[in-house]
Amino acid sequence: MLTTLKTPYSDTRAGDLAWALGREPLPALAELDLELSGLHVQLRLLGASHQVLLSGADGTVCSETVACMPGSRTPLPLGVSKRIDDWEYAFAARVERLSGGSFAGRAQELLALVADHPHGLAGTFPGSPHAFTALLVQRLGGQVHWRTWHAYPQEGKLVVTHTRVGTRVREPAGV
Repeated sequence: MLTTLKTPYSDTRAGDLAWALGREPLPALAELDLELSGLHVQLRLLGASHQVLLSGADGTVCSETVACMPGSRTPLPLGVSKRIDDWEYAFAARVERLSGGSFAGRAQELLALVADHPHGLAGTFPGSPHAFTALLVQRLGGQVHWRTWHAYPQEGKLVVTHTRVGTRVREPAGV
């Protein structure tokens, strides 16, 4: 699903993105609710990037927020691995630097991919055709994976994240 976000594009920088795990739902400009083999996933586009809420029959498994959050002291990490109850959470991020023409082409490819995908949500900002945030989620076996793209055309930067959440494999008793 592709939408135009009803908020002006502000000159945030890729370096202003912060990461948080466990935040309450923030006001969203667009949402996509999905059921993936017994898990509920809500993809949320914020005025300042994204939030993913994952829940199962027992309640919330995790809430991931990657956004420009005033006052946040947790910058975007290159990688995180955590246990959340019976779940394993793994996050990775990287920044791609692209020239003007390459940036425009990459933006068009990503927006086309996500817009046509049943488990994708992308939002473009008015005033800049290549300023966008996009999310794509899938379930593979006992794991849920999502990728996100945060475009900063004024800097020629694309922030790419990949998250994996899966049930923790327990050691058999006596091993």
